[in-house]
Amino acid sequence: MSEVLNVNECHPARRYDYLLGGKDNFAADRESGDRLVAAHPGVKTSVLANRAFLRRAVRFLTGEAGLRQFLDIGTGLPTRPNVHEVAQGIAPESRIVYVDNDPLVLTHARALLTSSPEGTTRYVDADLRDPQKILNDIDVLATLDRHKPIGLLLLAVMHFITDDGKPNDIVRQLLAALPSGSYLAMSHVTYDPLPEPIVAKLNEEQQRTGEQFQPRSLKEFEQFFTGLELVEPGITLVSDWRPDDESGPRPPDAFAALYAGVARIP
Repeated sequence: MSEVLNVNECHPARRYDYLLGGKDNFAADRESGDRLVAAHPGVKTSVLANRAFLRRAVRFLTGEAGLRQFLDIGTGLPTRPNVHEVAQGIAPESRIVYVDNDPLVLTHARALLTSSPEGTTRYVDADLRDPQKILNDIDVLATLDRHKPIGLLLLAVMHFITDDGKPNDIVRQLLAALPSGSYLAMSHVTYDPLPEPIVAKLNEEQQRTGEQFQPRSLKEFEQFFTGLELVEPGITLVSDWRPDDESGPRPPDAFAALYAGVARIP
């Protein structure tokens, strides 16, 4: 079941859309986004840096790694370019399944996430906290061939799963269902490069809203990749993962406060 649409409460997917400059959000999302920016002016830059990492990671997975199947969990509201636009721009036959649990995301995804004629794009209404439901969904089973490598994308979503939700177990369950040669691409908010006064302000805002959110350290992020073969350059801040094809100056570390990594399942 998807979450009930409540326009009076902030939702991370809609706030993310606002921070990216989108229009599919409500006053509560904009107010929350503005408070985050007031606490840390680098928030918008971090969001844009994460989106750039998505483009580079999918280009690598489709081009160099040769993948033609993707499972994007926590996709959020459609914001160009989306995963299927990047992948199918390289390999039109690519097949993509998007997963999210927000009703506004569901509505827009069905309207906007249209595939190339040669490929397939599906949207699944499910929650990351129930990985078995995702893996056994009829559209996932019909769209993705479990006998061929799959790219699992967990971009800027695992920090919404606190330790009580056993995030490492969730990732392990998802990876265990994928064949050898599949890949995990993940990004995750961290407070490691942030000055203490900014961390204090962000923690204060989180306590005010009661939002389930847990940034993680480098050591904690590395645990998600246990047993996998990291692709060079390994785990970095999002702006440092293969940035050669991106124009423009690199933002300061505090303005790209997400870790990123891509790794192969042996």
